[in-house]
Amino acid sequence: MASTARRRNLSTTLTAVTIAVTGMTAAAPPGGAASAGHTAEKQTKPTIVLVHGAWADTSSWNGEATLLRRAGYTVRAIGNPLENLTTDAQTVQYFLKSIKGPIVLVGHSYGGSVITNAAQGVANVKALVYVDAAVPAVGETTAQLSGPTSVLSKGSPADLYDAVPYANAPSKASALYLKENVFVTKFANSVPHDQAVNLWATQRAATTVAFNTPSKYEAWKTIPSWYFISTGDQIITPSSEKMMARRAKSNVTVYNGGSHLTLVSDPAAVTKVIQSAASSLR
Repeated sequence: MASTARRRNLSTTLTAVTIAVTGMTAAAPPGGAASAGHTAEKQTKPTIVLVHGAWADTSSWNGEATLLRRAGYTVRAIGNPLENLTTDAQTVQYFLKSIKGPIVLVGHSYGGSVITNAAQGVANVKALVYVDAAVPAVGETTAQLSGPTSVLSKGSPADLYDAVPYANAPSKASALYLKENVFVTKFANSVPHDQAVNLWATQRAATTVAFNTPSKYEAWKTIPSWYFISTGDQIITPSSEKMMARRAKSNVTVYNGGSHLTLVSDPAAVTKVIQSAASSLR
């Protein structure tokens, strides 16, 4: 009788141990499920690639890059050579091909022409975002898209630019720097004055070739696009931007005021549009 009781007790103990061990094996480690979910979410977020325009550089995207990174996105702002639309687009395209996973490709000003060409044939570019940008059709140049009432269309080259030679330039080509008064009062008029003067002093020149190279592609025909239009833009006029946005069937956001550098003066507004494009990919 005693031996039978001991066997029953041992059997009960082993069963209890088995249940306990099985339960421990099945349970997720503390925070495991949440961590896995967070990793999956991070993996599905697209990479945001930001392409600057003429008379600017990658720092023009600092505000957007900061806000997008806080929201969990991988962000890359890459240098745009500003020399020739065809080769500038190739440079950007080479970079795009180094990225795995979906991409939201964003272009400002002349950078819009660049992304229109760079995205062609890159399958993981899932959305285009144009920020006060040129959006050319095949055969159009960036210079043609500023609009007839643009400061660039109305002013004489001598009043607008400091033109200087550059190395290995084609015949009659120049590098163009915006004159200080034009930059501060027309290009960056929504930016605080001292900051605008600093941006003028550190601007990167764009060549005459870049502005006058015809577009070879129009990626907006096959890739969904978003368009941020500043009503205060005096460089690419709102009427020209609206025409290009209609043609591209873009999702349009009209910002009341600003300038050609609203991306600098109000990065939160621009970021909201970029995030809208990114969210559409889920």
